Amino acid sequence: MGASGGGAFIAYDAAVRELEKGLWWWEARHPDWTAEDDAADRDWGPEVSSYAVDDGERLLLIDPTTPPAPILNLAANRETIIVLTNHWHERDAPSLSASLSAPVFAPPPDDGGRGIRMPARLFSAGDRLPFGVEVFPGREPPYDVLLWIGSHRAVVIGDTLIDRGHGIEIVDSWLAEGVTREQVVEGLRTLLERPIEHVLPTHGPPTDRAALERALS
Repeated sequence: MGASGGGAFIAYDAAVRELEKGLWWWEARHPDWTAEDDAADRDWGPEVSSYAVDDGERLLLIDPTTPPAPILNLAANRETIIVLTNHWHERDAPSLSASLSAPVFAPPPDDGGRGIRMPARLFSAGDRLPFGVEVFPGREPPYDVLLWIGSHRAVVIGDTLIDRGHGIEIVDSWLAEGVTREQVVEGLRTLLERPIEHVLPTHGPPTDRAALERALS
């Protein structure tokens, strides 16, 4: 697994990469992906990205599929918290929450009720979460957000920007009714004031600030 930007990865395990000390990335097949999805030629593929942030005491699992063994081993010795960029990214969060006794933090579910399969502590854009993560508005407020992790100069970009093989982009067909690309870009201007180094898509591999600036230009 390679990245579309930034520096070299620190190898740890064939199934997971440490982007810098305490910041981990892995890819796995979406647990709900089916043959029908293959036939539907969707905008996104079956492989999705998840992340872990470890500060030595607390482990954050962000939009997680079931983590590789090294991350699960860390979770056994940490206070583990699951954080979602939207409720559609539950993925393996329900089973992980149960097996790791991990609370879940998430934006509100959408009006159709998708994603309500487990209890979650709700947050919105503008919030600063108890573990230091800041929340920025995404493509479909209030349901989709970006997460700024200042300790690693990293931003998790949820479904607001995805990589379909040509670098991260805002996908017009994913925008909510009445929301324009210009509105999404304007809402993220203040994010560019942060010292971003790592840009972490949940569809596609990690990239860098330059890629984010291009996508928002």
